[in-house]
Amino acid sequence: MNRSFKRFLQLFFLLLDIIVLNLIYFLAQSIFEEDPESQYFMRYAQYWLAMNGFWFLLAWFGKVYATENISYFENFLKATFRVYALWAGLNLLYMFLPRLVQLSRPLVFFTVFAFLFGLIINRFIYFSIKEWVKRSVHLQRKILILGNNQVAKKLTAYLERQGFGANIVGYVDDKVSATGTTKLPVFNNLDEALTISNQLQVNEIYSTIMPENNHKVYNMMKQADKDLIRFKIVPDFSYFIDRPIHIDYLNDLPILTVRREPLEEEINRFNKRAFDIAVSLFVVIFILSWLFPLIGILIKLESKGPIIFSQLRSGKDNKPFKCYKFRSMGENNDPSKQATKNDMRVTRIGRILRKTSLDEFPQFVNVLKGEMSIVGPRPHMLKHTVDFSNQADDYMIRQFLKPGITGWAQVNGFRGEITELYHIKKRVEYDLWYLENWSLWLDIRIMFLTVYNAIRGEENAY
Repeated sequence: MNRSFKRFLQLFFLLLDIIVLNLIYFLAQSIFEEDPESQYFMRYAQYWLAMNGFWFLLAWFGKVYATENISYFENFLKATFRVYALWAGLNLLYMFLPRLVQLSRPLVFFTVFAFLFGLIINRFIYFSIKEWVKRSVHLQRKILILGNNQVAKKLTAYLERQGFGANIVGYVDDKVSATGTTKLPVFNNLDEALTISNQLQVNEIYSTIMPENNHKVYNMMKQADKDLIRFKIVPDFSYFIDRPIHIDYLNDLPILTVRREPLEEEINRFNKRAFDIAVSLFVVIFILSWLFPLIGILIKLESKGPIIFSQLRSGKDNKPFKCYKFRSMGENNDPSKQATKNDMRVTRIGRILRKTSLDEFPQFVNVLKGEMSIVGPRPHMLKHTVDFSNQADDYMIRQFLKPGITGWAQVNGFRGEITELYHIKKRVEYDLWYLENWSLWLDIRIMFLTVYNAIRGEENAY
């Protein structure tokens, strides 16, 4: 599906859902004769703000309008009604909250249930738009694929899975039986590819045969322009790199990389650093300033030793730095050993600090110093970095980033003691996904999820 069309669908249905929600609300007010001039009108203004705020936040966290959902009707429908169920629950909970003057229950019930019908109608509109565009594009796009090979089959599957069905008329190859049976016709003469294209009114040709491997392709590229047929080449890098690659251009030179790194761009690094400084300054000034003496007293009352525990950890580019934490273990315990469940080294106040992640708060100072970021891969001890890099092949790639107080792996449940190879491999997998998909909104989302998980309580926090 075209990117600009995806953005159109995202914005259009976000606005349409909000417009429908508010029209339903104002209709409910008129039906149940709630007077805007009433002294109690402010309770409805507050509900109106809460109602809209709930939908915005839940739709964002639930990815209702995200690319992976807006592209497919089934995904969009599932995400919509999953979020609607939460939204409806919050609205009903808000209605039953104790207050001096209660909200009109018929008004709230009408708004909640009428919005469900509004969403259903909007999803029918979405389905109709998709089907209309799909039929239009299907009539316009006729595709012929050069080559009857595995790349051609994979290309066919990808094209057919797009939001719009591509009309693939067949393959052309000098070797008809190259990949066995196929549901599409295979034409056995590469020299006749353009003749076949003109006969079948093809307007796009995808070549999975590289020009360097067959010089006929060069001539077809030139002739295709004259016949007003778009000619596209699908390079196969699987002989060299068995993974997705990204292509950038330095003027006219293509540069191939095995991963996309948004934080390689200066503006993104600036935005992330500015965000880190703003958040960590707020925490240090308004939270750590009173939290430090309070926790410090509790630590000192229970055991001897410093309030702050510092330890060398692996940082960006594998450079070691001193990572700060509130001390949660007794003095003279071996700090190189991972904390385990029911670890006898952990003090009583230490268990509370670890369970609530309050022991990590001094790391906001590390963030201010530029040694860490709010969000990033969790820093490991130097010895563990060596051990884990020998166990997981991609482990060291995570060191391209500054370590974080929290991370994508942690909010997805991978925190605490590492007892199996699976644990470290999954952490690396999530850390690399974060590296390749970073955005400021992703950092904010991870922060909110971290706070939510801390309030809810995590099983692996010990």
